[in-house]
Amino acid sequence: MNDKKLLRAGSIGAAIAAICCFTPALVVLVGFAGLSAIVGWLDYGLFPILFASMGLVAYALYLRSGRKGPSPTVVIVAATVAFSAILFWLEFRYALRISIAAAAAVVAYAYYLRACVRRQSSQSADTKETIS
Repeated sequence: MNDKKLLRAGSIGAAIAAICCFTPALVVLVGFAGLSAIVGWLDYGLFPILFASMGLVAYALYLRSGRKGPSPTVVIVAATVAFSAILFWLEFRYALRISIAAAAAVVAYAYYLRACVRRQSSQSADTKETIS
């Protein structure tokens, strides 16, 4: 998959997981299907999906930046597991705050990648001026 498809899939997955986590949309749908017994367990699947989707967005941003810096795959997987484990350990008490922290980490990583691209483009422009 290319970076556009990964970014689109990660964004759509994160949006759907966020809607299902923070609104009663999925609870109502599951209730209509007659599966109300699993409502209490939905968060154990939805939050890891949310964090994994955010990780997919971060990886797509890495690919889009032209692979600046070391590969973030290990860090993304570790962050996804860490955010999920912290959320489970705290028994979903601070779910919104932890989700916002995960989103802020993705935004900070995107800013870092953008700064790396700008720095490299300005260095290459300076090199071209020196050569001329």
